[in-house]
Amino acid sequence: MAVPTLAHQVVDSLEQYDDVVSWINDTIPTGDSDDDTPPTDLTELDHQITQLLTTLDIASEDTSAELERIIDDVSRGIPRLAYDLHFMKDGASTLQNALVGVLQRSRDAVPKETSEALDNLHQLDTIKERMTAAREVLREAESWSTLEQEVTSLIAERSYAKAAERLSEANKSMVVFQNTTEYDPRRTLMVNLQNQLEAALSTALLSAINSQDSAACKDYFSIFSTIQRESEFRNYYYASRRSALVSLWQDTAILDCDPSTKLAGTTNAQTLADFLPRFFASFIALLNTERTSISSVFPDPSTTLSQFISSTMTSLQPTVPQRLTSYASYHGEAALVHLISALRATEEFAVAIEKIMEKVKYSSSPNILSPRQTSSAAEDPKLHRRRSSRLSISLRPNQNRSSSSTQSVSRAVANAAESMEWDQELFQPFIDFQTDYGSLERQYLEHSLLEVVSNDTRDRVQALDKPRLFRERAVDIFGIAENSMARCKSFTYGYGVVGLVHAVDGFLQSFIEMWTADIRADTGYSSRPTQVSVSDSELSDMDYSAEDWSGIQLSLHFLSSARTVYDRMNVFEAKLRAYISQVATHFRLSSNDPSNFSIAATKGESLLLEQSTLNSAELHTLLTTVENESNPPPFSASLRHQPVTMPAAEVLLVNARKALSAFAQTCQKSTTKTILSPLRNHLAGYASSPAWISTADPSTSISSSELRVPTFSLSHSETMQRIAEGLLNLPRLFEVYADDDALSFSLETLPFVQSEMLQSLSEQTTHDMSGQQTHRRRASVYVKPSKIDPEVVSSAWLISLGHTFLEHLTVDILPAIPSLTNAGAAQLASDLEYLSNIVRALNVEHSALEKWKTYISMDATEGLKALAETNVDGIDQVLEHVAKLRGWR
Repeated sequence: MAVPTLAHQVVDSLEQYDDVVSWINDTIPTGDSDDDTPPTDLTELDHQITQLLTTLDIASEDTSAELERIIDDVSRGIPRLAYDLHFMKDGASTLQNALVGVLQRSRDAVPKETSEALDNLHQLDTIKERMTAAREVLREAESWSTLEQEVTSLIAERSYAKAAERLSEANKSMVVFQNTTEYDPRRTLMVNLQNQLEAALSTALLSAINSQDSAACKDYFSIFSTIQRESEFRNYYYASRRSALVSLWQDTAILDCDPSTKLAGTTNAQTLADFLPRFFASFIALLNTERTSISSVFPDPSTTLSQFISSTMTSLQPTVPQRLTSYASYHGEAALVHLISALRATEEFAVAIEKIMEKVKYSSSPNILSPRQTSSAAEDPKLHRRRSSRLSISLRPNQNRSSSSTQSVSRAVANAAESMEWDQELFQPFIDFQTDYGSLERQYLEHSLLEVVSNDTRDRVQALDKPRLFRERAVDIFGIAENSMARCKSFTYGYGVVGLVHAVDGFLQSFIEMWTADIRADTGYSSRPTQVSVSDSELSDMDYSAEDWSGIQLSLHFLSSARTVYDRMNVFEAKLRAYISQVATHFRLSSNDPSNFSIAATKGESLLLEQSTLNSAELHTLLTTVENESNPPPFSASLRHQPVTMPAAEVLLVNARKALSAFAQTCQKSTTKTILSPLRNHLAGYASSPAWISTADPSTSISSSELRVPTFSLSHSETMQRIAEGLLNLPRLFEVYADDDALSFSLETLPFVQSEMLQSLSEQTTHDMSGQQTHRRRASVYVKPSKIDPEVVSSAWLISLGHTFLEHLTVDILPAIPSLTNAGAAQLASDLEYLSNIVRALNVEHSALEKWKTYISMDATEGLKALAETNVDGIDQVLEHVAKLRGWR
């Protein structure tokens, strides 16, 4: 019984484990897991396991029934098998006796004289065959004895075709001497005679090639093929025809590939961008000329033209990879755009070659190779991959090969494969740069960033103009980033999208971090008088200077600019996601129908990209993920009773978003520092107040008659009163800026504010406004609304400010108090009690403040008891500080 499709994943995962416990632990993650693995749907998992168990039970029952049936059949067949074997044995014995009788009767039927005559005839036939073989050997020996003289004479008479035929006939007889002592001397003689014939033909051959005498070249090709030197003929032909093109490549000085030519003051120096079109135009002109010549000389014009292109590209000195490497090194970080230009020129050249190749195929009829040509081609498997342009005589051994039909088919397949190699030779030099596209793109983006920054006059811009400059530069930066998608398409045809995402992500991260560092480096603000958005009477009682107001406004303007950059980042990421989705769709169409949907300019370039490291598992994971997000699966009626959860789109610009959050957090910290600066100033001398070492009894007063008179509780100090007034003025400050959207940006990065707290504030505000909670959100994830209620924004900022201030008080100020008398402790307890009531009005609850208030209010007995309890449960730092101040230790 087939396993249902929905349970395939469960079955595959079970097969990877040896025990069920490990599978359960890995499949059902614990609640404290730190990874982002979504929780497993236990209901769905239980349903699939139940279905698998049912399937297993049914399969077990079917297997058991089938096994019982087989056992019954075997049990019934075993007795019959013994009878059949006995019957077969008897039949074989009977047949053997019958054959012996027939043989004996046939011998008896032939007379003795006839049998002796037949034996004599058989012996005579054997002798004849052996004598014939000996005669052939003697003829070959006689032929080899005169071979050198005959061939030398024919060469002297310029009867090259007859000399080739004579060598071909002698070559066929080489097999007679194989595995004998005569083989090596005859092989050496054969090679020497072939070399003599080749040397005699070389001058005339070069003359015929240079004069484009197609008829003579065809005759010479036939001769070279006869003596199994077809590859040498091709080397002669290719080297002669490409000499002018190779000289053009070698003699032209390229400024951005060979810097020494620029220093030498070469007059004909050019840039590679100018030289490549000229070189390729000359190459196309040569190919158009050779298209006719090659068709009339060679029996396989398409393959020959492909080999001619490949051999020409590999014979260039300096090589194409060397010049491209120098080219990229010369242009440095901006090398990518120049490499794209060179690749585009090469692709245009390749498209023009494809048209020529198509004309060659249409103009030439199918050619059938002769046995000699097939044997020659099969002799050297690397015949058409030889890259040597050296016009020398080879000394390779000569071997006979059979010209079977199988070799003809193999040769045809080899020709078809080699006809595609020319474009791989063209694009092979680019593949290393294409696989390194991510680094090249990042370097170019960083180079563009430096160009933008070099035109930036941030140091001469007034402080309040910097947020505007940040927004303007963001427009330039995102424009540069958007162009990277076109570069990725032009240079890698989408194979480099993984590197593109990493490069753009790092580029935006660098830009934002640069501004973050700039904000952190600014210790002060412009002294230029600024227009404050609030009136003097509104907040005149607050202890802020004009510089403080400028600092607050500057931070808010930066936050507003950060919101603008965040919106632009969302738009850019949507464009990036759409581009990746297009790449995924194009790849899928090309995989399904490669003939109509090609990826690169030519098949060879597509094959190189497909075989490169760019075609990685990470690429296909990214393409699949983005394509699935863009095209969610249709709703299935069979799952209508099951909960359907649509996963959120995967964030592509992870580091850029983190950098923007860090930028917002830096602005928020700067704003917090400025807002709390008056309160921090009030606390400057709080730790050194003389009230902490006062010896007066805080609970009684002593009269002259030694009568102790009870007193009322102490009032808070003047410093704490001023701090409380400052804290109570904070809501008024946020009422003034309530309509500023900058405060609502990135609330989750505020110090001491968590997403759950924001959700709780949002739900509480909704409940207060409507009188009842109309919508209950899940508490697992905080979702940022498009428009946050101003009360939620104010509450979040007040909570953050309150916690930040109390953290400064409890960590930096209170532990700095040198000591406390009973009167000082009473005064401090009164101050902390008053402060605790004030911050509660701001919806702030600080555990450290509550501990300080509680421990300071204890007497010695209670304090020692608390110390004894903490020694058992663990160390309480606040209690340790208080015990030190109160002298309990």
